[in-house]
Amino acid sequence: MPALQFCPLLSLLLLGCSSSSLPVMEESSPGLSGDSGSSSSPPQGPGPPRSKRSWVWNQFFVIEEYAGPEPVLIGRLHTDAVRGEGQAKYLLTGEGAGSVFVLDDKTGNIHVTKSLDREEKEEYVLLAQAVDKLTLQPLEPPSQFIIKVQDINDNPPVFLHPPYKASVPEMSNVGTSVIQVTATDADDPTYGNNARLVYTVLEGQPYFSVDPQTGVIRTAIPNMDRETQDEFLVVIQAKDMGGHVGGLSGSTTVTVTLTDVNDNPPKFPQNLYQFTVLEDTAPGSVIGRLRAHDPDIGENAVMSYSILDGDAGDTFSVMSDSAGQDGILRLQKPLDFESRRSFTFRVEVMNTVIDPQYIRRGPFKDITTVRVIVGDVNETPVFSQNPYILSVLENQPPGTLVGVVQARDPDSQNSPISYAIELLSNPEELFTINPEDGTLRTNVFLDREYKKEHSISVTASETDSPSQVSEVGVIIQVLDLNDNPPTLAEIYKPHVCDNAQSGQVIQTVRVKDADIENGVFHIQSPNAASDGNFTLQDNKDGSASLLVKHSGFWKSQRDIFLVPIEITDSGHPPLSSTDTLTVSLCHCEAGGAVLTCHMTTGSAAGLSTPALLAILACAFSLLALVSLFYLQRRHKPSPLSLCEDEDIRENIITYDDEGGGEQDTQAFDMSALQPAQTGLTGGFFHPPRMDVLPRVPHHPAPRSPQTAPVDVQRFLALRLKEAERDPVAPPYDSIQVYGFEGGGSSAGSLSSLTSSSGGVGEEELLSEDIWEWGPHFRTLAEIYGAKRRNSTTEE
Repeated sequence: MPALQFCPLLSLLLLGCSSSSLPVMEESSPGLSGDSGSSSSPPQGPGPPRSKRSWVWNQFFVIEEYAGPEPVLIGRLHTDAVRGEGQAKYLLTGEGAGSVFVLDDKTGNIHVTKSLDREEKEEYVLLAQAVDKLTLQPLEPPSQFIIKVQDINDNPPVFLHPPYKASVPEMSNVGTSVIQVTATDADDPTYGNNARLVYTVLEGQPYFSVDPQTGVIRTAIPNMDRETQDEFLVVIQAKDMGGHVGGLSGSTTVTVTLTDVNDNPPKFPQNLYQFTVLEDTAPGSVIGRLRAHDPDIGENAVMSYSILDGDAGDTFSVMSDSAGQDGILRLQKPLDFESRRSFTFRVEVMNTVIDPQYIRRGPFKDITTVRVIVGDVNETPVFSQNPYILSVLENQPPGTLVGVVQARDPDSQNSPISYAIELLSNPEELFTINPEDGTLRTNVFLDREYKKEHSISVTASETDSPSQVSEVGVIIQVLDLNDNPPTLAEIYKPHVCDNAQSGQVIQTVRVKDADIENGVFHIQSPNAASDGNFTLQDNKDGSASLLVKHSGFWKSQRDIFLVPIEITDSGHPPLSSTDTLTVSLCHCEAGGAVLTCHMTTGSAAGLSTPALLAILACAFSLLALVSLFYLQRRHKPSPLSLCEDEDIRENIITYDDEGGGEQDTQAFDMSALQPAQTGLTGGFFHPPRMDVLPRVPHHPAPRSPQTAPVDVQRFLALRLKEAERDPVAPPYDSIQVYGFEGGGSSAGSLSSLTSSSGGVGEEELLSEDIWEWGPHFRTLAEIYGAKRRNSTTEE
């Protein structure tokens, strides 16, 4: 509350019940009290006159939401500083002055012009002052006062966050807190009961209750079951005025959901489950589903399945699916209708999560019986082995027994079996099989060194039902016989230096054998064939060393030494072979580096291989240079003859006089005009001339004798080929082009090179004549026609 302010002269008069009663506020009253005497009466009794304090400032009230036909007078300003009426002028400033509150400057009356809302603005602070009407000089200092808007119950309660959602576990005890709802009232909580709220349940009884003061919702009955009803709609009302009649109210809805607890055990809907599965069902296949019922949800309804007992053994298995609801029954082992036709066992289901609080509702498991019936199918034959691994010796005659494959009909009918070899696995028909008893035999000689192992596929089919076919792989290993003699592992080219010492190893040879051996060979050099210069030492590991028997080879007159080698294997019977090592005598340095070898090919003595290569390279280079120079001389072009401008020709022989014919031609040496034929075409060299007689000796090509009957096409092709290869065979290309047919000839030039200068009319006439010659001259006529058109376009 603002501090009280005192003004000696200015007074505020508030209207009461009567408009004529203007009580004056005194110092002692916080409200509207004052004396009833006139403020203008002089003081009584002796003594000097004194100023009378007319009122004490305080706060004043205006009821909100008041809407009358006229502005409401809420007070009056008055001053004792002037004696006469109408000498003072009143001023009002502050919040709402001139708009909400209007002052009559003559009388000092204050009116409120519109309805006020306390929830928008609770109080107004104003400043009042009296001034002289003529001079506008302040008669008193300005004074501040407050007008407070008095509250009425005009706002209903409002809930903060509607609608509300809450949850509570099922089977909760009475009084379990669910949620708290809160409402607010915009009215003044300090004035009466306008903002005092009371909460009540409008809907949701008898399941829930609400605290009237706090708004906390609680359960009202025990053992509410989610499986019976899992959701409730509760309506809560908040009413002001303490819940009394006439108060305003507001409501909200609360959706309460019961959460699940594991209070229900799983239960099989039937006591016996029966499944049928065929005997050819593959292991791992699903043969059925078991589903127990659990009213709970979520993890409380997750179940596990297991086989308890019975004759299932390890033939079947059961496990929960990914959702933990169904039990998946699978086959673990192959079934055989002929050996067993049914299985019976028990399966247990139980919850994986158990709440100890509700264990009294258990046990949380159930048991059922499962029976599996095996169905019969017509099965394919079954082989006794898979695969078969058989063996046979190599080089055995056709018809040799390899082995036997056997298959049986697993069905009770026991149908006879027929055998066959897949054609794709036996393309060379190396083996045959007896279709009745499955006996495999060779059909050709087998060589282990060619192929060590053969793979074929054998099929077995029921005679009564050929579509029932099974297949098995048969691996036939070819066993080795000692049928290949041992030989040297490679071709050896040993040499011995002329300064070799006795006992020196000049070569180590190794032995190979195509047969399967244990690596034991006997290697020796026959004494009768040995020349006594070398010794062969068996190393007993499939190799032998060739040693020098004595020194002094530099004195030897021989260039090559032959050392025979005899190799014997350890097979049964043993086989042997003889080979010969050719040892060359070489001239070596002291360290053993070879300088040159004495070979029978006649290599130059005293020259090393690099020296010979250098000499040969120089010789070939000189030969190439000489050849190029010679060819260049032969292909040098002859100078062209200078003739008249109109003498345009390709191969022209110029005469100074006419006549003569062949005599003139023979009088000149034509070789000067004919370049030599080199056979080189293109590139740097000039191509051979084909317009003159080639100057090469004539060697008639030999003609192959003809045999009867004669193939005409082949005969013509052969003769054409011979003519093309014969350079002097007529006709050869020889073109004689003359610019004029003699100086006095009326025919003029016959050359086409100068025909462009002729008359256009003649050319057109010629082209027209050619068109009349027939289809064989069509191309020539088109050429002349094209020339005519081109010449016309250029003109």
